[in-house]
Amino acid sequence: MDQEEILDEAVYSPYALEFLAIAQKFCLFIEEVHKHKKKEIYNSLHKALPLLYVKGSLLPDVYVEDFGMNEKYVTVENWQDVFNELRQIFGIDDEYWFIENDNPLNDLVKGSISDNLTDIYQDMKDFVILYQKPIRDAKKIAVWEIKELFMSHWGVRAVNLLKVIHYKLYSEKIGRDLNYSGD
Repeated sequence: MDQEEILDEAVYSPYALEFLAIAQKFCLFIEEVHKHKKKEIYNSLHKALPLLYVKGSLLPDVYVEDFGMNEKYVTVENWQDVFNELRQIFGIDDEYWFIENDNPLNDLVKGSISDNLTDIYQDMKDFVILYQKPIRDAKKIAVWEIKELFMSHWGVRAVNLLKVIHYKLYSEKIGRDLNYSGD
């Protein structure tokens, strides 16, 4: 396979490369979240989550023959450290209630901003590290898996978080608009 044929592969498509860049920035932001105030975090996530979601939906289909290179890099300890840091920042604002789409009784379920962000971070970080390996098959697995996880795991978490963050940022305005009398 020559250089041009390799670069035409889906793993090197603009969609995959753009997603990689956004995922890297998201991971860096989460890793440095302690440097920001809660309002700044909400503002950043309000922009980053929809971007991740849209770019995740545009990832190309990739055919993977051998999953032998698929590895996880975020350890349980790493996950717990990120979660604890986020939980400390969000404090009493961390938990929220929502209705899951596959819940026929429409029961409320308790969610956690920290838990969902850490789950998204884990998927992104594993993707970024695997994609950066200088082996084409590793990149294929990375793109294939992050797209699968978009559909089954982090995509819905991003959507749920966006609603919560939107409310946190605009609740005062939402309350004023609900009381609008038209005068």
